[in-house]
Amino acid sequence: MALFLAMTAGSSPTPWLLSIASALARFGPWLSAAVMLGAGLRHRDERGYLLALLCMAAIGSLVAHTLASALGYPRPFMLGLTPSHLAHGGSDGLPSTHATVMGLVAFGLLVRRPLRRYGLAAMVLALATGWARIHVGVHFPLDVVAGMGLAAALLTSFLALQWQLRIRLGARPAQPVAPPLTPPVIAPSHREKPLP
Repeated sequence: MALFLAMTAGSSPTPWLLSIASALARFGPWLSAAVMLGAGLRHRDERGYLLALLCMAAIGSLVAHTLASALGYPRPFMLGLTPSHLAHGGSDGLPSTHATVMGLVAFGLLVRRPLRRYGLAAMVLALATGWARIHVGVHFPLDVVAGMGLAAALLTSFLALQWQLRIRLGARPAQPVAPPLTPPVIAPSHREKPLP
């Protein structure tokens, strides 16, 4: 609670800081998507992985929503601890869906060597967006930490599944390949004498 009170804008926000936080809270996920798009445009050979990561982010969003509904922890503004400086519904906030999805993207990019610089940019965006959503009063710090933890767990599961599939597909016996057809070699039954 002390950390939340130190991070939130409260009832007397600093206008310029609140403007930055509001912009990040709204558009952080779109900036993260732009990082993924940039990675896909620059690294054609990673597009299959990026598409799989995008699917994982969608699954992460559903899991985070389901967990939040099941756990039922209200957001700070719903408890009257701070005004909400961002138009937001009354859904439950633990874990943060934004942190889950953006964390999945960031971690997913960081684990691939060609995509690591994009992963660093995505991680900065994820952490900045997490701070922003605390600052505007729609999340507690624990919501963001839980979302990042959920992202790490989901990505670990995805990578473990991918690894198992590679092992199983690699362990499958190879189909025998028929030898190429070659004309038979016919040994001469006798030697012919050359014509004079």
